Formats: sequence, C-alpha cells, structure tokens
Amino acid sequence: MARSAAWLPWPLPALLAWGGAWLVFVALLRVAPLLLAVLLACSVGVVASLLARNWWRRSWVALGFPLSLALTGAAALPAWAWLAPLALLLLVYPLNAWRDAPVFPTPRQALDGLAGLAPLAPQVRVLDAGCGLGDGLLALRRAYPQAHIEGVEWSWPLRLLCALRCPWARVRRGDMWRTDWSRYQLVYLFQRPESMARAGAKARAELTPGAWLVSLEFPLPDTPAQARLRLPGGRVVWIYQTQTQVHTPQT
Repeated sequence: MARSAAWLPWPLPALLAWGGAWLVFVALLRVAPLLLAVLLACSVGVVASLLARNWWRRSWVALGFPLSLALTGAAALPAWAWLAPLALLLLVYPLNAWRDAPVFPTPRQALDGLAGLAPLAPQVRVLDAGCGLGDGLLALRRAYPQAHIEGVEWSWPLRLLCALRCPWARVRRGDMWRTDWSRYQLVYLFQRPESMARAGAKARAELTPGAWLVSLEFPLPDTPAQARLRLPGGRVVWIYQTQTQVHTPQT
C-alpha cells in the first residue's frame, strides 16, 4: 500500500502537489495542446493524493490544481473538460472500492515477527487482499521470503504501479471479495473496521483448516485472535487461524 507522507506537516504535502502540478502545466503549455497539459497536470495531483492519509486530504491534494485553475481563469477550457480530474480520480479510486479501505500504507516492518506467530511451510501462497501500491506485499516478503506472494487490487492504475514496484509478486486486478481465498495459506488485510465482519465471514467460508487471516490494526468482531503482534505506537497485527480461532462464538 502507499507510503505515508506523515513526516511532512499538513498542508505542506498539498502545497507541494499543487506547485508541482502548476509547474507541469506551465512547462507543457509550450509544447503540448492545452487539454493535454491540463490532464497531465491533474494527474500529478491525483498521484500525489495517494500519499495522503485520509479522504479529505486526498481530495484537497487531487483537486487543488483544477480548482485553482478554474478560479484564476488561466485557461479557457470547454465545460466538459472539467470532468477530467473526476475521471482521473475514478480511475485511481473506483466507485465500487469506496466501501473498502482507501490506500492505507502498511509500514515496511509491520509484519516482522509474524512468521514466528503464524508459521508457514515454504512455497505456499500468500495473498494481500487489496494490495494498493504494494507496501503490504513488501512487508509480507520480509516476513515470508520463501512464500509465493500475491496481491489483488481493483484499481487498475494502482495494480499497474504495484506490479512495477513488486515485480517478484503476482499482482492482478480484481475484487478482493470475489477472489477465492481457499487457494491461500495466509490472507493479509489492512481494511476498515466496517469491513472486518465481512472479512471474517469470508474467511470462515473459504479458508482451509489451518490457514491464517492477518489484519493490521482492525480485529474481527466478536472473534478471539490466535495471537497479536504489537507494533510501536500502539498498533496491533491481529492473527487468526481458521481451524481454532476464526469462528462464530456460541451464545
């Protein structure tokens, strides 16, 4: 998943993205058609928005250039051309993926020590469900260097960038909720709290006995974890094994 820009105080990331977009726009005006210059400048903001932590900051980063362009009147564009920023946002953040987590970055060392708590045989298949830009894949590779690491991501621009960033992993475009989890010995998630009940139900239905479900930060509701991996800053990696722990509690 995308690397965080938390080390830059807000709103500096937005200002840098807007400034970069304006530099691209002014430079391209000399050599490219106006509409192409606008599209490429907007793409700078959209790509930079992947580094922001939450939705409202992503929106400010991505929409800052087109809004400032419209307010300044620096370019006379047809009305339909202002749909370009929205189209770019929809490419990176498809509508059907909005109910799941946006691009949450997995810290590179977040899964160090996971292999000791959730041991796997060599050469098994491990899935990052909703792999974004690949930070989770990098962390999984550190934890399980001998495993076959795979990722599934709905956004095709993110899938493409992730595959370029992680050429050793099998990354495909697809819906994590329609992907068959039974083929994997471990499924890793970094989703939202609202998604975890659905993840638990899918794990119970599809994961084979002894397989693992691992979630960064958010636990399965009403489900005891097999183990926990505590990270600096208070974050927790929740570890579930299907044969003993991923179940519906008896009442």
